[in-house]
Amino acid sequence: MTQRRLKFWGWGYEDQTLTEDDSLMIVKRLNKLTGLQPNSYLSPPSLSEINLPKPRSSVPNRLSHLVSQTDYDRASHTYGKSYPDYIRAFAKDFSCCPDSVCFPETNENILELLEWGSEINAAIIPFGCGSSVVGGIEPRVGDKFSSVITIDMRKMNQVLEIDKTSRAARIQAGALGPQLEAGLKKSGLTLRHFPQSFEFSTLGGWIATRSGGHFATLYPHIDELVESLVTVTPKGVMESRRLPGSGAGPSPDRLIIGSEGSLGLITEAWMRVHSKPEFRKSAVVRFKNIEAAGQSIRSLLQAGLWPSNARFVDSEECRLAGVNKGDYHMVVIGFENSEQPVDTLMNKALECMEDHGGVFGIAGERDKTADIWRNAFISAPFKREGLISYGIMHDTFETSITWDKLSDFHENIKLVTEQVIKEVTGKPGHVTCRFTHAYTDGTAPYFTFHAETKPGQELEQWREIKTAAGDALLSAGGTITHHHAVGRDHMPWYERQRPQLFGGSLKAVKNYLDPESRLNPGVIIPLDKESSLP
Repeated sequence: MTQRRLKFWGWGYEDQTLTEDDSLMIVKRLNKLTGLQPNSYLSPPSLSEINLPKPRSSVPNRLSHLVSQTDYDRASHTYGKSYPDYIRAFAKDFSCCPDSVCFPETNENILELLEWGSEINAAIIPFGCGSSVVGGIEPRVGDKFSSVITIDMRKMNQVLEIDKTSRAARIQAGALGPQLEAGLKKSGLTLRHFPQSFEFSTLGGWIATRSGGHFATLYPHIDELVESLVTVTPKGVMESRRLPGSGAGPSPDRLIIGSEGSLGLITEAWMRVHSKPEFRKSAVVRFKNIEAAGQSIRSLLQAGLWPSNARFVDSEECRLAGVNKGDYHMVVIGFENSEQPVDTLMNKALECMEDHGGVFGIAGERDKTADIWRNAFISAPFKREGLISYGIMHDTFETSITWDKLSDFHENIKLVTEQVIKEVTGKPGHVTCRFTHAYTDGTAPYFTFHAETKPGQELEQWREIKTAAGDALLSAGGTITHHHAVGRDHMPWYERQRPQLFGGSLKAVKNYLDPESRLNPGVIIPLDKESSLP
């Protein structure tokens, strides 16, 4: 049987590519709901249509079993899944592709590849499955390197060991979400980390970018699930001690978590796992006022009721998803447990939400609105490709903010984004928001925007919108990213957000672990005198 192959230019597998008619249906629906007008159709690129530059380095015989220089491998490791990545892919511009793509199977293989990179003066790009939406894996590395090597971790994909007593598992970093869960399932265990990119991202990628999962309240970030790490650096292999907790100085794991391949390649991790939940309960609660929806979740968490999931979606995003006609905001709440029923917890949570004006339940029928939104959420990356093919800008940005600032923050960020879209494109845009993660002290607003574009000016228009939104987030007290990572696209704001002394400390650590600065240049540690935005 022919193995399914991932698209080299977009989301998912090649057999999941939308037809022109499929894309047109998506565009027509958006036009009906928002009035946004499409451009003429632009078909996705085929491999035969693109011209890749000749590799600048030859592969030594000792490494030939690990290295590929095929057009498909080089093209499929050029871009992630950001809006500018799509624009350049549709323009058939793969000029920044890596020279070589490597598929190691052991830590020793990685050390050999790092040594080769030093020999030929190559930048090294760690790669999971390429789902970055912030320029995290693109070979945009400056002028000091003679070549670029991408190291794809997906052959290191096994669940190596399970400790059922401690509920932990040792897992290789190249395991995709489905592979990881399949390896745990036979023991009745699960990681319960389900980002939107679950099918097309790896454990190492989640850890390196501080991923956030769908069960976003009980297990907010991958950070809390890491027990210990093995990281291969140019200076050698670093392995932290496996412990439930430690007060022995700054955590070596916390240094690597979120380092985005700039300090080393994560190769395996002991992860805290969970028994498969046997008892589950979910509900949809409607609110007329978005501030009341937020207050209900804040009250819920501050009262010590910890659902597995509690997110709220504004009325306009509900309308676009087909959940309702834009006449209410929606809170989706869920509880789960492997040992005992959760009915009592759910009843208390609903009482709390009712106190804030929430309405739940439909007499005589199951509420299917959460299912409708969930299906729209999962299919969104595919629909996005259809919109982009017709010249509609579709992008997102996410942040976090404390509860005391939320109401003004949400309103102002939407207003700034709408205003800059109109200034840049000359036409009204469309901005929606959902709140994906919740904490006792705040929440994570996640904005989606659509805009008309002028052919040939898409990148410039996107850059102006992205810049205005990023500036507004920081000015209002938010973070430039909550779970999408820094990559190259967010570096200008990350440098402003982090304390200056911390930035200098990170650079000193990189100079020690990666003395030739070959690992993912421009990510976390800036390139000298070079803009990060594409």
